[in-house]
Amino acid sequence: MATVHTTRPITPLLRSAVGRLRFSLRPLQAFGGRLRYLLPRPRRFSGCYPDYQTALAAARAAGAMPGYDHAEVAPVSFDRMCRVAPWDYPVLFWLQRLSGDIRTLVDAGGHMGTKYLAFRAQLATSWPDRWIVYDVPAIVEAGRQRAAAEGLTGLHFVTDLREAGPADLLLGSGLLQYLDIPVSQLLLRMVALPPHLILNKVAFRKGAPHVTLERIGPALVPYQMRNEEAFLDEITALGYELVDRWSIPSLSHVIDTHPEMGASESAGFYFRLREARGRGDAPD
Repeated sequence: MATVHTTRPITPLLRSAVGRLRFSLRPLQAFGGRLRYLLPRPRRFSGCYPDYQTALAAARAAGAMPGYDHAEVAPVSFDRMCRVAPWDYPVLFWLQRLSGDIRTLVDAGGHMGTKYLAFRAQLATSWPDRWIVYDVPAIVEAGRQRAAAEGLTGLHFVTDLREAGPADLLLGSGLLQYLDIPVSQLLLRMVALPPHLILNKVAFRKGAPHVTLERIGPALVPYQMRNEEAFLDEITALGYELVDRWSIPSLSHVIDTHPEMGASESAGFYFRLREARGRGDAPD
């Protein structure tokens, strides 16, 4: 009679071994990350903090410009941000598809109109009547000056969302990492919730959210990595439904000084108010 040999599946064993190895290496990763504080070369991401205000206080303690609201920050990477990037194409797709419903667009965290400048050639035949940038005072002032100098009469700026009036769509491309309040609170500052909501380049991590500091020119700016489930709950609680989600693997980041926290994830979203049904919306 033949003897039957049974073997345990290799894949689960390998996964378990890799998981144990990664866990055992975390103290070494943490030690190596902390040593980076001593290196003279600048780090893009440093520190790990429980909330925005704690991170901002750490930036002040480090002697850097804290936060984004500084004229010196406005020109940093401006030309690069005015070019269409791979992660912009899902946004362009939805702006094109929703063009019949969009008269007023609020570009929250829109800097000096970088997406306005990047997208206008792509959306020439379906451009909103009003493109309004909402940002911090120093960036808005720089944007107004540049728009006036370049004759960009279709580009408007506000530092108070109520000044924008009713909007058909709020675009936040790269906004949420730097937002110092919950996104629901931002939306509730508008005179009415916009029927359409596009949020791109949202940073996430597994488990509890945390905040690091990103070096942008002379400033250290709090950079938030959210929990995706909590983020979705916050948006849907306002009456929005998720229509589309896209991943952006190229914008995954590891905190230089805290590599043991793992890499962040980045994604984009299109949400629609449940009662909003325009001809550009995806079918149910």
